[in-house]
Amino acid sequence: MENIEKYKNNKKTVFLASEYEKLSREEKGILEMSKEDSSMAEMVQEELNSLNVQKETILKQMESILASDEAEEEFPNEIILEVRAGAGGEEAALFAQTLALMYKKYAESKDWSFSVIDESKSPLGGYKEASFEIRGKNVYRELRFETGVHRIQRVPETEKMGRVHTSTASVAILPIRKKTTIEIKPSDIEIEFSRSGGAGGQNVNKVETAVRLIHKPTGIDVRSTAERSQQKNRDRAMSILIAKLQVLKDEEEAKKFSAERKEQIGTADRSEKIRTYNILQDRITDHRIKESWHNIEKILAGEIGPILEAMESHYSK
Repeated sequence: MENIEKYKNNKKTVFLASEYEKLSREEKGILEMSKEDSSMAEMVQEELNSLNVQKETILKQMESILASDEAEEEFPNEIILEVRAGAGGEEAALFAQTLALMYKKYAESKDWSFSVIDESKSPLGGYKEASFEIRGKNVYRELRFETGVHRIQRVPETEKMGRVHTSTASVAILPIRKKTTIEIKPSDIEIEFSRSGGAGGQNVNKVETAVRLIHKPTGIDVRSTAERSQQKNRDRAMSILIAKLQVLKDEEEAKKFSAERKEQIGTADRSEKIRTYNILQDRITDHRIKESWHNIEKILAGEIGPILEAMESHYSK
């Protein structure tokens, strides 16, 4: 087989490739033996047929593994979810937290892992900004259309006159890809270390394990505080920085072909207003596909499946 090298260079198929080569050597030996003794032709043919069946089985297994790898490269099973409060002060921070909890509940319903990377809370306990890692099958495929500005319209508990308050929070979905063309020079990175925040007492980290990376050419900065070691936080922050730079590169390329690429929404800009949550009218509207859903309470409790399915259906046409 001419393409055996691509299977030998993949750690998932290297063993199967060696088994395939072993069967090929056996096949060659049997053919050589048949030339020397024509009386064994029938037995040789049976053996060759058996070897061919085994080789075909292994080849299909290897092709399936590589196809799965390619699919995962396009739609990785690991993402970074970022939420950030926008316009609206404390209400915006509380809304950002509500969105984060909505995605967390949905992740739990899908048996995905959901872990905090870094969080910065407002005085009332909302999120000024926060980042999370989500791992699970089809996580990027399902959540890739969530990037953008989410807007909520409601009467805050602190509003005495009953006036409707509008606030926003931005969401970013960053795929963590195994293969990337992004190269970062050490001289382009500024690193800061600090103590991770804690609830006090024994929970306060007395060592500077929190890491902040600043990419000088773009001004992008990334923090990781959840890991217990400085090195792990540094590695986590670097993988997020690479993901952000890759998304930036993808966005630039998408803009070049925006007239032809309806899937450009998959790398939507944070500044694009994509969805409104109107509490008083119990209605969520996605402005991109001009579709609405009711029962906000359930949706914010994690039942966002119908919205995600509608987005997938619209953009896969």
